[in-house]
Amino acid sequence: MPTSKQLVRIIRTQTEIAKLGLDLGGIMRHVVEQILPLIAADGAAIELVEAGELVFSAAAGIAKDKLESGLNINSRSSELCLTHGEIYSCPDPGACPDCAICQAIGLRSMIVLPLKHKGVTVGILKAMSVEADKFKQSDIKLLGLLSEVVAASIYFSVTYDSDSLYFKATHDGMTGLANRALFIDRLREVVARTHRAHSSAGVLMIDIDGLKAINDQHGHRTGDALIMEFSRRLKLATRESDTAARLGGDEFGVVLDSLERAEGAASAMHRIETEIAAPFVFENLQYQLQASIGAALVPTDGVEPEKIMEVADQRMYTVKRLHKAQQH
Repeated sequence: MPTSKQLVRIIRTQTEIAKLGLDLGGIMRHVVEQILPLIAADGAAIELVEAGELVFSAAAGIAKDKLESGLNINSRSSELCLTHGEIYSCPDPGACPDCAICQAIGLRSMIVLPLKHKGVTVGILKAMSVEADKFKQSDIKLLGLLSEVVAASIYFSVTYDSDSLYFKATHDGMTGLANRALFIDRLREVVARTHRAHSSAGVLMIDIDGLKAINDQHGHRTGDALIMEFSRRLKLATRESDTAARLGGDEFGVVLDSLERAEGAASAMHRIETEIAAPFVFENLQYQLQASIGAALVPTDGVEPEKIMEVADQRMYTVKRLHKAQQH
């Protein structure tokens, strides 16, 4: 049977899920992080159903390490779980439909649990261990208690479509990115989480270079098209766990959640610069996208959201002045 300590952790996790509301990314991150201490797992992951396919959307522990290294850990058991809606528990790779994958990432035990709400499987929850025969029936029951709340939260977050009042209140009307209010709210959440977990995070402040000149020379219609293309590429360059936002005009920001190393902010900047490097063609004219980006780290550069944004902003303007100097 689950211990009282485990049940208390379940209740606290469910309470945090309720507080996160429709923040799907935040819910999934919190759940996989809590599974590790809940059942002494070495890794945890959530796969969401998107267009009939399973897509890894959140991971913790060894699952996160393997995903970040580029190793494909999609599994046959996930597909079976999705198809049949049943729990799969693999005590050892010998009886596992994913033997090769398990051995490649050093797994000896795994639980694969469907996330179902109103008869609809919205995702898959996985717990992993490097020990053989690690998980007991009580662990499966614990995950079952948690899965009902997680599935309902995912269901309502996914079905809360882009026409909803909530979406309109928290997202930029032109680009669909988070707006300033949601950006600051997410930043506050991340800062609080880093304090509790003694972890690191970051913020990027971004300005599109040369937008005013394009507006003056080619008109605001071209400028708006460039903003939308830049936003699309920014979204592609950021992780699922991050929050990309349009803060106003040509100003953007990214909340970098859960950075393993200080170099993570530099890597994020590099991904964005690489993504926007290709020319943008609009109405038979070619435009070169460029942005000035400044970064700040939590808690290294501060623990107050306003202070962190200010530091990143100052560094962004330093880069912008350098870009202008290079053009002359």
